[in-house]
Amino acid sequence: MLADWLAPKAAALEARGLTRRLRSRAADEDLIDLAGNDYLGLSRDARVVGAAAEALRLWGTGSTASRLVTGTTSLHEELESALASYAGQESGLVFSSGYLANLGVVTALGGPGTLMVSDDHVHASLVDACRLSRSRVEVVPHNDVEAVGKALAERNEPHALVLTESVFSVLSDAAPLAELAATAAAHDAVLLVDEAHGLGVTGAGRGSVHAGGLAGLDHVIVTMTLSKAMAAQGGVVLGPALLREHLINRSRSFIYDTGLNPAACAAALAALRVLQAEPERPAAIHAAAARLAAACDVPPSSGPVVSVPLPGPRETVQAAELCLDAGVRVGSFRPPSVPDGVSRLRLTANAGLTADDLDRACAVVTDAIGQVS
Repeated sequence: MLADWLAPKAAALEARGLTRRLRSRAADEDLIDLAGNDYLGLSRDARVVGAAAEALRLWGTGSTASRLVTGTTSLHEELESALASYAGQESGLVFSSGYLANLGVVTALGGPGTLMVSDDHVHASLVDACRLSRSRVEVVPHNDVEAVGKALAERNEPHALVLTESVFSVLSDAAPLAELAATAAAHDAVLLVDEAHGLGVTGAGRGSVHAGGLAGLDHVIVTMTLSKAMAAQGGVVLGPALLREHLINRSRSFIYDTGLNPAACAAALAALRVLQAEPERPAAIHAAAARLAAACDVPPSSGPVVSVPLPGPRETVQAAELCLDAGVRVGSFRPPSVPDGVSRLRLTANAGLTADDLDRACAVVTDAIGQVS
């Protein structure tokens, strides 16, 4: 029965060039990586690896239970305080992934009395959170502040949550955060900003909310992932202390999930300390992204991701394979991962790329694009 159910679905994906397959990577591969999200180039930094190894020796391999049972350690609390302080927020709460952080805060604030106003380009974790929130959801056009204001003004619900990203994951464009925050405040709504691609990258590393002078406002919530610039794993919700207490008591993806393992906490803490000690790293990300964008003749990005549109999903996969064969790993965006249906190469800049790396990467990527286009 399962074969009869799933085989036609698999065939339909294959016919459209949308089948996804896992590919193992080797620990010692000799490639230029433009696909991973190690934005600050710290995933193999000796200080970060050493901190994780020490936490393994001290705490063991797992957190042993949920955060409310035995899964909270001094490392969790130190990480929460450090991230909140760095981003200019009152408090933080660490989840075991960025996906669960978004899921947890949206569902904990949702319900029949809350309207969710969601940008059309938000990450799948926020889309899924809206679906599970039991709230009415209004999806508004990308970065359309007027549409947000209209949805808020016409609502019947007493509460509302506006969902956006600081830097969007596909187009790598920036949200109009100041305008969104002002619109939300004018309509007694809360603004939630996903800084997955902002932490360690924008605002000299502190994120776009901090850079825009919005950090610490009582109607602005920030979520971040620790699996990108922080070179670890996990997620965090930052905001007022009252929100933290609410999530501890109401967020199902926090209450019923095993806590983030201590080694990941230690790695993220070490990465944050490196960023604070070496504040030039975010600028290196932007310089590398600008170089890649210029080589591919696409507009410069606001974050670390450079998106290169291609004719279709098959051409995108083919170009990525050509790059890999030439020693450069790139990502590929295909429906349904792209909100506008346009398949793209996804080039991720990081602070560890050398001038020679960038020269080689630009030559390989542009040659691959030329071959498939």
